[in-house]
Amino acid sequence: MTVWFVVLFLFIIAQRLIEVVVAKRNEKWMLRHGAIEIAGGHYKWIVLVHTLFFVSVGLEAWNNELVLSDWKGFLLGAFFVTQGFRIWCLTSLGRFWNTKIIVLPGADLVAKGPYKWMKHPNYVVVGLEFVIIPLLFNAYMSAVLFPLLHLALMKIRIPHEERALTKLSE
Repeated sequence: MTVWFVVLFLFIIAQRLIEVVVAKRNEKWMLRHGAIEIAGGHYKWIVLVHTLFFVSVGLEAWNNELVLSDWKGFLLGAFFVTQGFRIWCLTSLGRFWNTKIIVLPGADLVAKGPYKWMKHPNYVVVGLEFVIIPLLFNAYMSAVLFPLLHLALMKIRIPHEERALTKLSE
């Protein structure tokens, strides 16, 4: 793996670690203000899948000859577009964004930014990343496996989240 790709890989991991810190800070703030966590049983599987994603991509890419081609340039552009969309999702939710299902009774549902048009835009971003990032690193098995795992987890998570948000808006 060339230095450029190592830097990109480490950037993505650093970005995710910063997001975990922000999510934990938001979680603490919400809990201090009376929020409750809903259906946390599946959360460990989400953490496991996201952790294994980076391990898998890293292992698949380790001995690959990675060069920046037109195809990789397209994927890199798509990656940065998804990152802009990710930031839009997170900043639209503000202090309500976290990685768990946590609801604050009495709070209004966020209906700005991408949430004005779709219910779970950040899950779309993650699904796209689970394809784009492995393809950037020639990690083809990861590009097939992790979107499928993400879909399976979202089939569990989204109904729980929908029920929690419906109760919040009642």
